[in-house]
Amino acid sequence: MMQWDDEAVVLSVRPHGETSAVVQLLTQSHGRHAGLVRGAQSARARGVYQPGNQVRAVWTGRLAEHLGRFECELLHPYAAQAMDDPDRLVGLVAATAVCEGAMPEREPHPGCYQGLLVLLDSLSDDHWAEIYVRWELGLLASLGFGLDLTRCAGGGDNDQLSYVSPRSGRAVSLSAGAPFKEKLLPLPRFLLGRGEGGIEEVADGLALTGYFLERHIFHPRDKALPAARRRLAELFPMAPPDAGGDGDASALKGGP
Repeated sequence: MMQWDDEAVVLSVRPHGETSAVVQLLTQSHGRHAGLVRGAQSARARGVYQPGNQVRAVWTGRLAEHLGRFECELLHPYAAQAMDDPDRLVGLVAATAVCEGAMPEREPHPGCYQGLLVLLDSLSDDHWAEIYVRWELGLLASLGFGLDLTRCAGGGDNDQLSYVSPRSGRAVSLSAGAPFKEKLLPLPRFLLGRGEGGIEEVADGLALTGYFLERHIFHPRDKALPAARRRLAELFPMAPPDAGGDGDASALKGGP
């Protein structure tokens, strides 16, 4: 028998038979990993196996490539802490769903694990939604699809970065992007360290990261963004163009 133990965050729990479940974890040292948990549907175990909870997991299997079994001990009940705030709960579920869909199986990404813990800790913060956007940017970078928000792709003034090119993932200045702004993605100021964000900037940030998550990770696998992630975006509606927004959902889909 093979065995390892690791810290992990529960990503999903799917019933298997009458009492068991297949549990997906994002582990610190073993990447996204699945395993069978016997008795996971009992009342006592359900408090442990909730998406977002941090656990200490022990995996055993006859061969490394087998599904194997998990036994988990609760380390931190993030799911229970978010239950009293529906919006934060949506953020937690969105993050675990994005992780499950985006992370390669059994490929270690310790930085992604640590980033997810930072996000889960931030759910008690007033600016958790801005931190969520930053977390998705970090996830994209960890998977090889980082955006360059430090300088203008069109050679404009780096002090007035206002857009992101859907083609290159690079920032574009206000002056260089003005003629093409309907085809560019708005760049929230809080991602540049200017201001604290807000509903409209979070909406722009979720549209920005969602566009590149779809383009680079989900669409190549013939998948859509997880439904939980779409529900999160619905909490932060984008401003219409005549209300000062720099674009709308249709513009994002039709960018160059």
